[in-house]
Amino acid sequence: MNPAGYDRLQSQVIPGYGSLARLAVALLSCSPEAGSSAAEVLVAGCGTGAELLEAVAQRPDWRLTALDPSAEMLAESQQRLGSAPISWQQSTVEELLNEPGVEGRFSGALSVLVLQSLPDDGSKLAFLTALARCLKPGAQLVLVDLMRSGLVSLEPQLDASWLAFQAASGLDASAALGATQGLHPIGLARLTSLVNAAGFGDPARIFQALGFEGFLLQRQA
Repeated sequence: MNPAGYDRLQSQVIPGYGSLARLAVALLSCSPEAGSSAAEVLVAGCGTGAELLEAVAQRPDWRLTALDPSAEMLAESQQRLGSAPISWQQSTVEELLNEPGVEGRFSGALSVLVLQSLPDDGSKLAFLTALARCLKPGAQLVLVDLMRSGLVSLEPQLDASWLAFQAASGLDASAALGATQGLHPIGLARLTSLVNAAGFGDPARIFQALGFEGFLLQRQA
């Protein structure tokens, strides 16, 4: 995906996209560990830098580490953030964990629209486990992703309303289809099983707009 058009496309696909980064940072900022001054915070899958911009604005004291496996996305994010004091790495969380001193280092983490792109073949669990191990015990992760609805009887209406939202946002049908291809949403029961296995407590839902949901996860001791 072209980084320059990423945010515009996401705003056409995701209800409330313009507020996601602001909400995610505000939630983490009030958490027990990341609420402290000069906390180290990890942004896993920083994309074009929306969460980083909010973090710098809301919590300029945070010491930020930004990861993304895409060189193009990382370059776009770096350009938007200018000279902000951020540690940049073209990497995955799993790779970061192999570096000395990373395990148990971070007081909080943000992962927005990342887990949905990973297949549930062990990749989701590996990602969540690496995130948990990067965090201090008691530290929180804000996770936002496309989820599979548990409201079976309403699924046709929800799917139709999502398409209607995209059309009203100016997205044509072919672009809408392309924006959702390659995603691997899971249901709440499966997410709960995965995060528990990774080392987090049960997910607490803090945001929902159609199929997009946000959760607070806390690393267990």
